[in-house]
Amino acid sequence: MRTELVTFAAAALSISASAQTGFHVEPDPLLKDIRVRDGYELTVAYPELKEARFLECDPSGTLYVSRPGRGEILAFRDANADGKLDEPVVFVTGYRTVHGLCYQFDGKDAWLWFSQTGAIHKAKIENANDPKSLPVPAKAIETVIPEGRLPKAGGHWWRSLLVTDDAIYTSIGDSGNINDESATERQKIFRFNLDGSNKSAFASGLRNTEKLRVRPGTTDIYGVDHGSDWFGGPIGDKPGRQPVTDFNPPDEFNRYVEGNFYGHPFVTGNKLPRIEFHNKSDIIELADRTTPPDWCFPAHFAANSFTFIDPAINNKAGTFPKDHNADAFVAARGSWNRTKKTGYKVVRILFDAATNRPYGMLTIVDGLDEAKNTAAVRPVDCVQMPDGSIIFSADDPGRLYRLKGKPMK
Repeated sequence: MRTELVTFAAAALSISASAQTGFHVEPDPLLKDIRVRDGYELTVAYPELKEARFLECDPSGTLYVSRPGRGEILAFRDANADGKLDEPVVFVTGYRTVHGLCYQFDGKDAWLWFSQTGAIHKAKIENANDPKSLPVPAKAIETVIPEGRLPKAGGHWWRSLLVTDDAIYTSIGDSGNINDESATERQKIFRFNLDGSNKSAFASGLRNTEKLRVRPGTTDIYGVDHGSDWFGGPIGDKPGRQPVTDFNPPDEFNRYVEGNFYGHPFVTGNKLPRIEFHNKSDIIELADRTTPPDWCFPAHFAANSFTFIDPAINNKAGTFPKDHNADAFVAARGSWNRTKKTGYKVVRILFDAATNRPYGMLTIVDGLDEAKNTAAVRPVDCVQMPDGSIIFSADDPGRLYRLKGKPMK
């Protein structure tokens, strides 16, 4: 069977699964409209946090949360290990549009790197490896890539951030929906040395990838790229009657390889040209160059961000079964450009240990009531904590949740 057929079939099954048996609702009133797959446990880690966006943690168990509109990063701890986060410390403030976060230990000091729409900084973390310590505001912040070296703002102003042992990676999205900005610095991932020097284009053809991470046990860099809107517009789709747009194009889980082209804005999903570019003279060449996704999510799923299950953490903590190791948990914030809602979930992408490629998708947390066409939660980002649990943020209703495995009854 062709890969794309397996991909879309599995995605469709994952959506319908939430309406079947095998899901439960937790007793907490704050979770009353959220269904959770049996074998998992969902709790509220922090009950009210408006504009909770991207997440990162350090080895001590400190959780960092970016709030772009407020220009701040909050630092949380669970001092008594009861699963509830204590009142936060303002770790960084005064950096409006702060978004992507990434922890790095340089061999001497621990740093929380963070991106703004046009700059990248790093804040020194005190006692990052001491689980008994409490977070304190950052005293030393360094600007590594100042404004002027990256495009700012635009319709997609968010900036992903990945810091490895030898490089910084960040992506610049489309300034709108499907603009041809291939001759600009948009729609690309850039690589820098750790001191901010030696800027180079790493990959191209992205629409809006908000997070980049390396899959454990590999050197593969992954990101979720949002599909474009109004796919059926050129052939007559209109708000309320959009049979083509409702199902096209997919969101993409991409494995980003240096030098590769990922299609946007001309080609989407499994090498399908956008209708607007069907008559482009080199459209077949562009399709031929396009690297298809490792996995396709449903259209308008708004698969926003993700975390991998680190085997080193999971094997020690035993929070999830070992078959979860190196799988991805993806936060799908949910649709706007669709007649009936989709997304509003946390899903698990299953990887084949033999091929190191995705082969299936399961809905784990489902906040969508399909019958009423309403949603109880809009997940934004996920991160695995040192205790093995996953915390995910939701900017609506404004809350932090904790997910972990539990024995089947």
